[in-house]
Amino acid sequence: MKTGFAATPGRRTFLTVAGLLVLVCATNGKEPTNAEEAIRLEKKQRSAISSQDDQAYRTLVAALPPEEQAWEKTLETNLGGDYFSRYLKRRIVPGWNPLESEWGYIRDDPALPRILIIGDSISRAYTLPLRARLLGKANVHRAPANCGPTDLGLQKLGIWLSQGSGKWDVVTFNFGIHDREKSPEHYAANLEKVVDLLEASGARLVWCRTTPFGADGDQSEAVNRVSDAVIARRGIVSADLHSAILPQREEYQNKDHFHFFPEGSRILAAKLAEVVEPLLTPPTSMKSEYETQQTR
Repeated sequence: MKTGFAATPGRRTFLTVAGLLVLVCATNGKEPTNAEEAIRLEKKQRSAISSQDDQAYRTLVAALPPEEQAWEKTLETNLGGDYFSRYLKRRIVPGWNPLESEWGYIRDDPALPRILIIGDSISRAYTLPLRARLLGKANVHRAPANCGPTDLGLQKLGIWLSQGSGKWDVVTFNFGIHDREKSPEHYAANLEKVVDLLEASGARLVWCRTTPFGADGDQSEAVNRVSDAVIARRGIVSADLHSAILPQREEYQNKDHFHFFPEGSRILAAKLAEVVEPLLTPPTSMKSEYETQQTR
């Protein structure tokens, strides 16, 4: 019999009012928590794209610079029908701002370090508030996907890491909710392989502990028990998003018992920023002439 976790659930900001409304709507919308839900939502959303919207998007993309066209292609290939259809409908709205989209094309400030967020829809929801908190301190990107389970990570990490220069100062990552039906041994083995691949990138790594989920108690405990052991053994910095939101779970968690309302996502972003900020250093190539002279 198969066993798994499921058996045991005044700061400066660039966000405009329109951007906040997008965040609210996205957070309150239906989000997949397993493969079956993702497939069902993808079919539904794909069919919701009108030919007029599709043509408007194609026309818009054709006028973009080559690097931005390549990014749009990456999104279409990797987001899946559900997330891509949501993205497309927002992308064609006049006045669209890439900084107000989880998957907008980010033009890096070369004087700032680069951060990549890898994770499922929980991380998608805290991407924008994290970007706001680190405004002027880092270029904040996210992987072009709902990163789902570790299996998907092992297949797609090469694509997720290849944005822009492909060089990252910090990568924050989480796999947990979508791995809840795996055996602890399977989850641990996959997570070890994910860490191997991420360490090879040369980035500083920050693990995000899986947030509370489940209608009957907190089913994240079993998942976190396994990941805590792997992360500690590998000596990786951990951001305890679980403890950050647990005291206010009832107030800020959606009725689906997985996702969070905007204020909950802001709490998660604040905790992650607290852990990430001390790890940020300007890219080596941007050292001042004075600093360069001192090391000669």
